[in-house]
Order: sequence, then structure tokens, then C-alpha cells
Amino acid sequence: MTAGGGVPGGSSAGGPARHLPVMLGEVVAHLAPKDAGIYVDGTFGAGGYTRAILEAANCRVIAIDRDPSAIAGGADLVLAFPGRLALVEDRFGNLDAVAERLDAPAFDGVVLDIGVSSMQLDEGERGFSFRRDGPLDMRMSGEGVSAAELVAKLPEEELANLIYRFGEERLSRHIARAIAKARAEAPIERTRQLADIVSKVVRTKPHEPHPATRTFQALRIAVNDELGELARALAAAERALKPGGRLVVVTFHSLEDRIVKSFLATRSKVAAGSRHMPAVGGAAPSFRLVAKGAVEPSEAETAANPRARSAKLRAAERTDAPARDVADLDDLLPPLPDPDARRPAASHRRR
Repeated sequence: MTAGGGVPGGSSAGGPARHLPVMLGEVVAHLAPKDAGIYVDGTFGAGGYTRAILEAANCRVIAIDRDPSAIAGGADLVLAFPGRLALVEDRFGNLDAVAERLDAPAFDGVVLDIGVSSMQLDEGERGFSFRRDGPLDMRMSGEGVSAAELVAKLPEEELANLIYRFGEERLSRHIARAIAKARAEAPIERTRQLADIVSKVVRTKPHEPHPATRTFQALRIAVNDELGELARALAAAERALKPGGRLVVVTFHSLEDRIVKSFLATRSKVAAGSRHMPAVGGAAPSFRLVAKGAVEPSEAETAANPRARSAKLRAAERTDAPARDVADLDDLLPPLPDPDARRPAASHRRR
């Protein structure tokens, strides 16, 4: 995710930046680019990480983004680094296949910046923001089911469960009930409509996040299959990184960070087997942790860019052990919050 707002001296794909990449110095330090290396920026966005990698070493970068507008916006950066940058419109969960198509089947580093970009949030017509009115869309690639379709078609209970699981919103049932009531009267097709509905249910103080933050997050994650895509990308990076190659991931909320933390914790230890693959018990670690725990942005950065305040960076280095087979992507995903856990036991209910 990029963040910022016209900070002097910033740069993006084509020149002065409206948006700054979060934890740029920390990302480059942990990725440690080297001359002749091949690196994958799985979330190109405004090109901030890609530019910094290309400037740090005489290397190549394969930059991936599922948003066609991001790829189009990177044309000037391709010209600025002739022969060293390839832009590809695709999902970062396919990063190993993309690299192989470009005759780079193994690479020296992967960086992933998970979530929606500031550019997407700031463009009301994309439908990501509750602060800017626009069509309730949220599709990063412009394909598939939109947020408006989910809001219109999901049964109330399923909508409540989605908001609880992906938004970790305790008032999800109340929100879903309000949405169901509102959509029975008129279609919910605009971001401002939905934000107003949620704001009548969720009460927050002036210094707290907007009442609709978690609901919009949940819908965006569902529309773009963001957690599944992250799991696929981690597995792809494990397959394609060279021994000594670095994986650096920046996340912005607990569900994403939990997946990355769980993956790296598992892969940095001797395998214990699973219900799908009991035979893999004893397999050597495929990663060595570079950062012990999560690295967080500095106070100076969070003061300058409030969107960076929830960022966490995790990094690991590939060993020479074979990549572990993934029989089921669910093995890479920690358990999501259980909607039923909100229901008090029968003995504790009011009579």
C-alpha cells in the first residue's frame, strides 16, 4: 500500500509522487538488492518500491499489478530504466508463473505490499473509499463480482458472517440487518449510501477510525479474494526464490499479518506434517527469519503518513531446502474468526 499526500521530494512511477510507499527504507534494507539480481515487486502500485530497488542496485525488476491503471501509469518508469523493468498485469499469486514466462524462473527477492493502494482509495470512482462518494465497486482488476452485488444478493446471515470474518466487526449482525432493511427499500449502489447506513449502527469517537472502516475492509477482501491471493503468493515465492533470496511482506491489518506470521513461523521450523501431508514431517526449514518479529514504521513516518500507522513488515531468507508442497491452501491460512463465537452460551443468555 502506498501512502502520502504530495510530500516534497517524493517520487513515483512517472515523477513527483502523490503517494509514498510505506516503510520504503526498511523494505529496501531487508530485501538487500544486489547487482545482477532479479526481483519481483508483486504489488507495483505507484512504483515506489520498484524505483527504489532499481536505484539500489544494477538489477532487474518484474513488477506485477492486477490493476490496469497502475500498469499504464508505470510506462515512464520503464523508459527510465531501459531493459531492467518489466510490467505485467496479473495477480501476484501467480508471480512464479509470471517470472517463468519472462525467462526468470528463479529470483533473488520478492516484495509484497498487501491491501488497497492510496491511489485506489483517493479515486472515488473506484468505489473503495467511504470518504469519497462513488459506485460501490471495489474490484481491483475491474472483473468479477462487485461489492454492490455482494451487498444486494448475500442473505443477511451470510453478509453478517462476511463482515465479521474479514472485517472483525463485532456489530456485524446489526450492520447486516440495517443493510437488509435498506436494500429492501432501494438498491445500495453508492459508497456514501453504504457508509451512511453503517454509521447509523456503529458509533465512534472523533479520534477513532470511521464507523464503516471494517465493513468496507471486509467487502474489499471478499471481492478481491485478498487472503487467498496472499496465501498463493507466499507459496509461489517459496517455490521461485533462490537460496539466499529474500521475501519481504508489508501488511496493514491483523488478518493479513496473521497469515504471513503463520507462514514464516511454519516454514522456518522443521515440518511437523499435516492432515493432508503426514509424510512431510521432518522436512528442513525452507526459510530463515531475517526480521525477528514484525518491524513497524518509525514515529516520524506515522506522523507524516497516518496511513502507515498499522503497517507491519516481516522478512525471511530462502534456504536451500526444497519448497514444501501445498495440498490445500487452507493449510497456509490461520483460522478466521468464528461468527458463532459471538453467541453467548445458552446458560449465560438473559431470560
